[in-house]
Amino acid sequence: MGYIGAHGVAALHRHKYSGVDHSYLAKYVLQPFWSRCVTFFPLWMPPNVVNVLLSFCLLSNFAVSNNFNLISIQFQITLTGFMFLVLSALLGYIYSPHLDSPPPRWVNFAHGLLLFLYQTFDAVDGKQARRTDSTSPLGELFDHGCDALGCAFEALAFGSTAMCGRSTFWFWVISAIPFYGATWEHYFTNILILPAINGPTEGLMLIYVVHFITALIGAEWWVRQFGKSLPFLSWVPYISEIPTYGAVLFLMTVFAVIPTVSCNVYNVYKVVQARKGSMLLALAMLYPFAVLLIGVVVWDYLSPYDLRGNYPHLIVVGTGLAFGFLVVGFAPGPLVRPRVAQLDGRMILAHLCDEPKGLKTNMCMVLLAQILYCKPVWDPVALMMKLKLINLLSAFESLLFLPFAIANALTARLNDGIPLVDGRWVLLGYCMYTAALYLHFATSVIHEITTALGIYCFR
Repeated sequence: MGYIGAHGVAALHRHKYSGVDHSYLAKYVLQPFWSRCVTFFPLWMPPNVVNVLLSFCLLSNFAVSNNFNLISIQFQITLTGFMFLVLSALLGYIYSPHLDSPPPRWVNFAHGLLLFLYQTFDAVDGKQARRTDSTSPLGELFDHGCDALGCAFEALAFGSTAMCGRSTFWFWVISAIPFYGATWEHYFTNILILPAINGPTEGLMLIYVVHFITALIGAEWWVRQFGKSLPFLSWVPYISEIPTYGAVLFLMTVFAVIPTVSCNVYNVYKVVQARKGSMLLALAMLYPFAVLLIGVVVWDYLSPYDLRGNYPHLIVVGTGLAFGFLVVGFAPGPLVRPRVAQLDGRMILAHLCDEPKGLKTNMCMVLLAQILYCKPVWDPVALMMKLKLINLLSAFESLLFLPFAIANALTARLNDGIPLVDGRWVLLGYCMYTAALYLHFATSVIHEITTALGIYCFR
């Protein structure tokens, strides 16, 4: 069953990217630098060679369709942009498996350099697309897909630098929330607006500068009490007595995440009011992400293995893949109308396919009621309702593993700390499940878009 319906295919042909960056740093410093960088890429190199949606495409290259060409030198550079962050996270795992011990200082420097290179490649790909006249909705999907998954890998790199340990998960959360909020806003406003101070520009620069500074002063600085790390702020109550990375987490949440999300909500509210819609229905699109976060936190709380502390890489990567699937994808299928399919919150592809902005959050209950009212199984209307409900529930694939994981953790509470299945195998299965799900989504959507538009992915 495809991810893009007939309406979406028609919309792909009409789609034009619209975005505005009000950052002064980008306008006067980084944009001239990026414009110079793009000249180093030859004109025959397509933009998707500069920035890629996951190295999964490498594995699926031989199995999807003829629209994926044989691997060439171009494909190596396709992987480069995203692989910078993967390499950064891998370095963190090698030198600090639990992210609670100081890595060599050159690793901190490498984290900063790789993030800087990722930001550069991420900015250059759009310029290369315009330079080669090869802009397409596929390029936009690639770019957002990289950014969605990049949240997880950069959180792991920062966890290595700041020795965050089990708190690394929360650093991923405070990066994922603004990303989801910005995508949600973009879905309603049809334009991506970056304010004067924003995450993709100033935020990333701040992070790689922090990596560089840590390479000079040492990662141990981050685990000292905040009041001792910055004595001139020792008068601040509460945060002066917690580890520096914890204080930074608190300050970023209060002064960056909350204001950013508030702006997202306000901008969506204005659009909804102008269209005389329901803000509650618009907010309902946020609940799949909330369910994902709550599910993972409950699982970790119930598990006797301290998943966030002992296996930070697995829990962050697995949840990051589930997040990417939620925020990037959209799976209406032929039996479910777009309004129903958007219930799961996967918005980027829905935006590209110009699906209606309405939501019917009670649709699932309506279908259940109509099915349960003693309709004969051979009744064609009841059968169609069942098919719609099944297709609707399939929109939550990325969340389906969590109930089983939580139930298994509960068995440990009832069985003297011994779960039915070893929690480490469950966590590994979670990562494999979300990776396979995202792989299926990535290859399917790329195939559908390239077929619909008559383009190639890597040439």
